[in-house]
Amino acid sequence: MRVFVTGASGWIGSAVVPELIGAGHEVVGLARSDASAAALTRAGARVCRGTIDDLDTLRSAAAESDGVIHLAFKHDIAFTGDFQGAADADRRAVETFGEVLAGSDRPFVLASGLLGLTQGRVATERDGRDSGSAGAHDGGPQARQATALRTLDLASHGVRSSVLRLPPTVYGEGDHGFMAALVGIARDRGVSGHVGDGSNRWPGVHRLDAAHLFRLALEKAPAGSVLHAVTDEGVPIRAVAEVIGRHLGLPVVSIPREEASEHFSWLGGMIGIDAPASSALTRELLGWQPVQPGLIDDLEKGHYFRAG
Repeated sequence: MRVFVTGASGWIGSAVVPELIGAGHEVVGLARSDASAAALTRAGARVCRGTIDDLDTLRSAAAESDGVIHLAFKHDIAFTGDFQGAADADRRAVETFGEVLAGSDRPFVLASGLLGLTQGRVATERDGRDSGSAGAHDGGPQARQATALRTLDLASHGVRSSVLRLPPTVYGEGDHGFMAALVGIARDRGVSGHVGDGSNRWPGVHRLDAAHLFRLALEKAPAGSVLHAVTDEGVPIRAVAEVIGRHLGLPVVSIPREEASEHFSWLGGMIGIDAPASSALTRELLGWQPVQPGLIDDLEKGHYFRAG
């Protein structure tokens, strides 16, 4: 299968590409820089130069492919205050792919998020599937849900579409995301913090397990599927803070909720959310079985704490 992948040189994409190639697929990766193009070439993929704003480029690449995996998202502007702008660009890309793939029964896999889907209970693949649950204009994590619903709707237009929801932390060696940010904040502040009593839970998945699930979704997810890439249903943030504190030799402290934004910077609005999630239905549907370490075990390996 010839697969067009956006975000192909990113943290998750750089694991998805070799996963696909190793299974015998041909990969064409979207690259917006020379560095990204070089990385894709080294990985054995073909390069398509452009960005997700280049809708004509997306249209042509999708038309020439047997399936599409859309991983790219403008995290750079999302985390500096323009989440809606990032979500709007994502929506336009999805609509473009939908137009090209309509009536073809070709697979289209969208990467989406779990954070903010539910509060205080374990989210399942059945949650967030109605329009009333999608906060399309709230500017927060739920802004992506409307695009996910558009993707699911493509199933009624002859596209084998699926939405693969990712946890807030897709971890592993080389990660520069949320876990790395928490380690950096602890170093800067001289304490390893959590909000309140730290009992709020985050799900997590190792990026190699996530990459495997993207391949399974491409190959055999039924049209209109919602999938959860979750290894740990809910790791208490206090447990994360304790591992960070022990490895850095720092005290573990509670940060009052009203001070979270000041202490945790851009993570302040998310670090106190209780967002456990299950992947039981995904495992049953596709036979996906994570084999990499859980979040705490991965943190204990020490790679997040190496100097530099």
